[in-house]
Amino acid sequence: MPYIRHESLFSLQDLYDLDREHRFELIFATIDLAPILRIVNKKSRLGAPVETNYSAMVYSLIAGIIERIPTIKDLLKRLREDVLFRFDCGFSLAESIPSASTYSRLIQKLSQSDALEEVSQNVVKHAFEEGFILDDTVAIDATHIEARDRAPKKQEQEKKPTVPKKRGRKPKQEREAWLLQKQQEEQQKSIYEKKIADQLDVPYKTLREQMPIAPEWGVKCNSEGKNLNWYGFKGHLVGAAQSQYILGALLSSGSMNDGKAAIPLLKGLYAQFPTYRFRYATMDARYDYEPIYEEVRKWNAHAITAYNRRREPEMEGFDEHFAPTCVREYSYCYDSYDSKYETLKYVRPKECESCPLAHDSLCQKVYKMKVTTDLRKYVAPARGSASWKQIAKRRSAVERVNAYLKEFFQVNNVRHRTGAKARLHFILATLVYNSMKLVVDRVNKQQKAQAA
Repeated sequence: MPYIRHESLFSLQDLYDLDREHRFELIFATIDLAPILRIVNKKSRLGAPVETNYSAMVYSLIAGIIERIPTIKDLLKRLREDVLFRFDCGFSLAESIPSASTYSRLIQKLSQSDALEEVSQNVVKHAFEEGFILDDTVAIDATHIEARDRAPKKQEQEKKPTVPKKRGRKPKQEREAWLLQKQQEEQQKSIYEKKIADQLDVPYKTLREQMPIAPEWGVKCNSEGKNLNWYGFKGHLVGAAQSQYILGALLSSGSMNDGKAAIPLLKGLYAQFPTYRFRYATMDARYDYEPIYEEVRKWNAHAITAYNRRREPEMEGFDEHFAPTCVREYSYCYDSYDSKYETLKYVRPKECESCPLAHDSLCQKVYKMKVTTDLRKYVAPARGSASWKQIAKRRSAVERVNAYLKEFFQVNNVRHRTGAKARLHFILATLVYNSMKLVVDRVNKQQKAQAA
């Protein structure tokens, strides 16, 4: 039976137009690849010409996140078999698709530089300039990310013979040598092995460079009160609570305390967007450390953080939210905050209206409390008030962003073995998220303008 070749009803361009909307084109338009091309292109005109299309390779990595293509192998297969996808990424029919090793070398170069972070910051700057980020509240949270490799087996350490300690006080010379040894050990520690308070005077660049990124075991208490263990990393985000843009992102080892990433995130926010000001920073109880309150205070902002009681006794004359109580143990109501004197004003509770001690000297009409008395206990608005609860609910925005990154942007699909490349994958996912968010805001703005 002879084979009859049918003519195509549409041209290739018509099929391209009918197949899909130009979503890749809109997303790629928000991304300036100049910082990346400065890293990968030739530094000199001498030598053999570079035939690799680096722009198309980076666009294909971004498209792979959007299309949820899990591996480089699957991405190359899609580029070879799908002509439209190939054109979308910037490859032409005349040039060959780069090999997997070429992609590996590109990822290696990018993981050793800050170019991708600079590209991501530029996307957020466009959102600021176009008026899409007007939030007065930022939210900070962390999420666990499992590594590709299995955890190494624990090596059994040889038990050292225990030397019985001498009882009593150490001699003066012995004590001085011991104190000197402790001081030297403390100086040799990295900034993340020290206390959180030591981060306050360290610049953002140093904090970012010294952050541990090797995969390690991590533990976290889930919503059911059970410990969740994983081997891998932690992704730390600071996001705009209303517009839900990612303003800062850091990757760390899974064993690092969440609270040790808050100050680097806030310092990075100021370093990258120095003109941006927020009023509130909302976090959960894992970030309840006084140095974090001090860092937020530098911004002339207030930390709305859940209180984490650490075996602290109850304060006499105060309720669970540290509001003063009357003689009959009714809590005073939060009234207002005086920013000039940094004081919280509490007024009589409603129960005092019918109280026989209302006009007695024991019952005080107004209480004023300075927030500097204890930054953890006294914040503005006051803990337990309706305003405080309303602002604290905005923290759920960054939790939703974490869920989006895992569900739709492959954050939970790290295919790299080193921490530097895993961090690159994490930053790439946040870049794609912010780019798609910017495109959606632009389209919505355009549609509103056309409807008006």
